[in-house]
Amino acid sequence: MAFRDGPFENLKVPLAWTAAAMIGAGLVAATLLLIADGKTREAQDRFGPVRAGFTMGAGPVGGLFAAPVRWTGHVTDYIGGYFNAVEENRRLRAQVAELQPWRDQAIALKNVNARYEAMLGLRTEPPVAMATARSISEARGPFVNARLIDAGSGRGVRVGNPVINEHGLVGRVVGVSPTVSRVLLITDVSSRIPVLIDRSDARAMLTGDGSGNPRLEYVRGQDSVRSGDRVLSSGDGGGIPRGVPIGVVAKGVDGSWRVKLFSDRGAIDYVRVMLFEDFGQLADPEALNAPPLAALDTAPPPSPEQAASIADAQARRQAAAQQAAQDAARRAAAAATAAAPPPQPTPAPEQPT
Repeated sequence: MAFRDGPFENLKVPLAWTAAAMIGAGLVAATLLLIADGKTREAQDRFGPVRAGFTMGAGPVGGLFAAPVRWTGHVTDYIGGYFNAVEENRRLRAQVAELQPWRDQAIALKNVNARYEAMLGLRTEPPVAMATARSISEARGPFVNARLIDAGSGRGVRVGNPVINEHGLVGRVVGVSPTVSRVLLITDVSSRIPVLIDRSDARAMLTGDGSGNPRLEYVRGQDSVRSGDRVLSSGDGGGIPRGVPIGVVAKGVDGSWRVKLFSDRGAIDYVRVMLFEDFGQLADPEALNAPPLAALDTAPPPSPEQAASIADAQARRQAAAQQAAQDAARRAAAAATAAAPPPQPTPAPEQPT
């Protein structure tokens, strides 16, 4: 039977009385709790050691029962981490695959920049203007050892210009168009380069024979060439500046002296063309043919102090010259007087008898 169907179905309690009764019950409960708390503290004072001992004994037991819970949590974390690691590994693999082309491109650009820096670091004495170019193909046929570069007469390249890479001399320009030039390598059979041995300063001719190591011919001097000597351009003939590195000397299997080229240390793809024709372009012929004292006309006028000093020095020089002339005249007169014969006495006239 429901409560509303019982004898209390018509019972109605005013709301104010209900609230007052609840507040009163709350105050009574609070008072009882305060009294019980005081008694609890007294009991704690009496049974404190017993409770502490119980707590010390119950602590390890509670830890023993809590260990499986901790182990379960660790296992759960390990399994979750494993599955998360698999997902992370897949994500990283996809990222690596995406970045691999960028890595390859960065390495290629780094190598190109390193070669550019090495080429820009090359200096000649005296300084010569250069044009950077790229080897676009290797010529075949009669020009076995020749290259085509993407720099021509439009950039100042002329026939005969030396070509170098970051290691040393590569060859010389033998053909020019507005945008493309042909470079004859120093290994070609028609190549002849005057060189010198760095150690002994001996002159020789570097002759290409189609192999990778050209020969040294017409070496001058005794014991002027040894294995390991550096070979540089001599500048003889005015075609190539002096001191361009070429290679090192080595003994060939045929007994002749050959040169291991520095340019073979790397690919011949980026080169620099030395815009050098002869030594006449390095100086003004009019300046070389000027009279020795031509530059005196361009000197600035002296200041008043300098003019006074110059006039005083000139007056002193003139006075010293006059004094020296007078002294010389007196000495000459004294010498002439000393050299003259003494006068002979005149005989007295005879008296008539």
